[in-house]
Amino acid sequence: MLERQWSAGAGPSHLHGPDRDSEFVGFADIVSFIRQRLFLIMAFPLLGLLGAGFYLATTDPIYTAQTQILIEPKIPELLQQQSGEISLSLDTSQVETQLAVIRSEKIALMVIDELDLVKNPSFKPLSSLSIAERFDRIRAMALEALAIDQDSRLRRWLSPAETSPEVSDVTDAMAQLSQFRRKRAVVETFTRGLGVQRVGVSYAINITFTSANPELAAKVANATAGAFVREQLETRAAAAHEGVAWLEGRMEQVRTQMNLATQRTQEFRAKHDYSLETEPAGTTLDGAEARRNGPTLEELEVTADTYRKMYESLLAAFTNSVNQQPYLIADARVITPATRPLVASHPREKLVLALGSLAGLMAGFGLAFARHTLDRTIRTPRQIRDELGFDCIGELPAMGFLRGFGELDDVLRLPESLFSRNLRNMKAAISLADVTHPLRCIGVTSATPGDGKSTVTSNLAALYGTSGMRTLVIDVDGSHSTLTKRLLQSWPPPGENHDGVERITERIKPAPGLQFDFLPSPVSDANRLITPKNMTALLDELESYEIIIVDLPPSTSGVHGLAAASVLDGVVVVAEWGKTPLDLVVELSRMLQVTKASVIGVVLTKVRRLSARQYRKRANQAAH
Repeated sequence: MLERQWSAGAGPSHLHGPDRDSEFVGFADIVSFIRQRLFLIMAFPLLGLLGAGFYLATTDPIYTAQTQILIEPKIPELLQQQSGEISLSLDTSQVETQLAVIRSEKIALMVIDELDLVKNPSFKPLSSLSIAERFDRIRAMALEALAIDQDSRLRRWLSPAETSPEVSDVTDAMAQLSQFRRKRAVVETFTRGLGVQRVGVSYAINITFTSANPELAAKVANATAGAFVREQLETRAAAAHEGVAWLEGRMEQVRTQMNLATQRTQEFRAKHDYSLETEPAGTTLDGAEARRNGPTLEELEVTADTYRKMYESLLAAFTNSVNQQPYLIADARVITPATRPLVASHPREKLVLALGSLAGLMAGFGLAFARHTLDRTIRTPRQIRDELGFDCIGELPAMGFLRGFGELDDVLRLPESLFSRNLRNMKAAISLADVTHPLRCIGVTSATPGDGKSTVTSNLAALYGTSGMRTLVIDVDGSHSTLTKRLLQSWPPPGENHDGVERITERIKPAPGLQFDFLPSPVSDANRLITPKNMTALLDELESYEIIIVDLPPSTSGVHGLAAASVLDGVVVVAEWGKTPLDLVVELSRMLQVTKASVIGVVLTKVRRLSARQYRKRANQAAH
């Protein structure tokens, strides 16, 4: 469960203080979690910064130039003649139409032809480099920094006056394409680099262009704005020209019809015949049938007058159109021309570094949380109380980065070290243990070999010996015999056992350089001291010793290896901080329960979580 795992990860405020266990995550749990995983959490932000620096070092800078144009609504001529204020506005659809015109291929082709971008080698697509290319760049930078870049290809790449490999590759590829395909590729590059955006709800439009060349970016942005204004003028001029041409054709047609009507009127009047023509058959006048053979003079005059008025109207419109052509004005104008950008718009160094460190921090916290959730090793006294139900009677730090946990005589050689002070606190905790009878015979065991069991046994015995108590250490860990191998390099094999107890007492020797006596594992194995019966018989004969410490086998030896623990006054369990699996310690406690041994507490070895100052503070608290 998450609550239990988190609560097990927090350290206690005092070694023997009141139980402050909580089922929920508190601030102390979070602080303890961060302290335990601080190296892992901080390593990933550094990796994130390293990755961000690698990206910035291998990415070409990209520059963005910006120009701004303003679209003004055009007031129709009829409305200009009216009195009063006139308020016109462009709706969103009209402004979006202008934006679409700027993004159109027509504007792109006008700019490409104006600047001759097809033949410009600097006008190339902005492509991202692959990982291999980025590492090649880093290698080239390193060679340049060391002044050993002898490769001509690297020198060409590093020389700013020459074309980079990317540019040359693009140029060669473009040269192999047809004229049409080259132009299409340039149009696509132009479209990808162009940015058009309306400024809020105003009539101002920002036109931006992105390129690796800052001067080229400014030129293209200004050329795009100029092409848009020029396109509006050309469109208006073309529309006006088409209108004038239509008026000319229509005037010619109406003039011909007007002249024909006038001519017919004059010819009719020249005949001086104003009588009515004979009406068509079937027409009666005053009851008599009448006939008409053609139009009357009035009809001809009306027709001629109508064509004349049409001609005059067309002539006035034609004159007005011709007069307005020189004064065509575009509805858009440039209000801010683009200049050469001084700072690259991409990559944004501060943002990339911030994102890299943030991503690394999130990854570090995620991995640390995953390891914390999946970690089933013993790390804190609180975890021992919650999971095992035992007290933590000591936390012994490592004695050095290279030396590991410590030597067998560190308490004598370094009496003021943090290890020695915590070991004395452990000795005091053993003497204050809540047991039914005084502790004279103490067993020391561990869940796995290598937890520091033998080091704890030797230094604890030396501490008892220096206090004036006659102390004996019995090594019954025959499978490992760490104490025997390290204390007595050459130990004569035991003889035949005619009188077992007497022979055992004769084999007890003082430990070299230490303040206690020692019984090696060969003697213990020969006399089967691992069994409770033999161990009891031996302890009865060792009444002269005030403290007897038995180095028991680890739990990996099985229940039979811990059988002798049942006749001892108490057993100390040794576990390595951050390495000993909690499940194995739980299994060890069950074995001790089966053997009916009394567990004094658990000792953590090789503790790296707390600093020396914190250890000293806790030691002073325990002393008071």
